[in-house]
Amino acid sequence: MSADPSPNPPLDWDARFRADDTPWERKRLHPAFTHWQALGLLEAGKSIYVPGCGRGEEPLALAKAGLNVTAIDLSRTAIDWQKARFAQSGLTAHLEAGDALAYRPETPFDLYWEQTFLCAIPPKLRETYEAGAYAQIRPGGVLLALFMQKEEMGGPPYGCGLPAMRALFPDTRWQWPDGEPTAFPHPGLNAKEELAVPLVRR
Repeated sequence: MSADPSPNPPLDWDARFRADDTPWERKRLHPAFTHWQALGLLEAGKSIYVPGCGRGEEPLALAKAGLNVTAIDLSRTAIDWQKARFAQSGLTAHLEAGDALAYRPETPFDLYWEQTFLCAIPPKLRETYEAGAYAQIRPGGVLLALFMQKEEMGGPPYGCGLPAMRALFPDTRWQWPDGEPTAFPHPGLNAKEELAVPLVRR
């Protein structure tokens, strides 16, 4: 997750993890994993960035699939949890407590896993998010987006409706897929849907 620099007091994400007050967590591997895998997008040997990874199952699952994983979260508690999981598995990844928006790799990533990170940051930071993702992904790389659908005002989570996402990720910089996105209801957020959209970085 990312800090909230809005006029309201910033959320203490680490305190939320320490208190286990984390309704956004699925507590299981996201079904989009097998969806992306079936589409041939999670190829072994590729590098992938997981910003705002929290205590998600995805970083380890991606490593088990043979991908080179970098996962960053503002919460040290969440990163320590990830490190313990990787240590138990014998697998490796670059796991770091820090600002996932500001992180810049030495070599841009092949893939970017977006899951409950964009919807966690204030909307005024969305252009910063898009610019960061564009810098973090190589040309031809793919942003594997799960856009949170929410009609209520406020957040987090903040709604990521498709019209707003098409404006945020313009076709001049990102290639949008044809057809309707696959929807995945979130079990911890009143079954709000996450729409799976693979965006190719131009």
